[in-house]
Amino acid sequence: MSRRLVVGLGNPGAQYAGNRHNIGFMLIDQLAQDAGFQASRSKFKGLYGTGSVDGVDVALLKPQTFMNLSGESVSPARGFFGVEFEDILVIHDELDLPFGTVRLKSGGGHAGHNGLKSIIAQLGTRDFARLRMGIGRPEKGAVTRFVLGDFAAGEEQAQLGAFLDDGAKAVRAWLTEGMRKAMNTVNAK
Repeated sequence: MSRRLVVGLGNPGAQYAGNRHNIGFMLIDQLAQDAGFQASRSKFKGLYGTGSVDGVDVALLKPQTFMNLSGESVSPARGFFGVEFEDILVIHDELDLPFGTVRLKSGGGHAGHNGLKSIIAQLGTRDFARLRMGIGRPEKGAVTRFVLGDFAAGEEQAQLGAFLDDGAKAVRAWLTEGMRKAMNTVNAK
């Protein structure tokens, strides 16, 4: 089996670290920590690390281009590692799923997500896997302020660890079981 590329979307900088929009970065950090390596080497306009997750050779990537230009990091990383489109998984925040919901998706559009829009434009395809991490929608107020806000104190903060654990299990299922079987397992919850 060839190497897989797992990309977590977010924005660089300490001021964004706890934002809902940075759930992809948070999950990459957890996956790397669980597997005993770091995504801290600088290349491809991003931070990356390579290692083995459940016996599968992976490259973990956190684009440092800001969300709207994520494709400028993903495309050169894909080329460098020689990864096929179907061996790319992009982890992103998802407004259209309730907080804490984790869903795998194969291909599709960008649904207004600027990180996905950039990746699709740079790769020239929509045929890559996505892990949609549900953050819910704001009851009122601007969506931009909501996604660039930190997870709410109280319930969201208390459940964030379990949410990231569920995301990590979904990534590992995709790596070890393949997309179809992993979707059946993860999306049935």
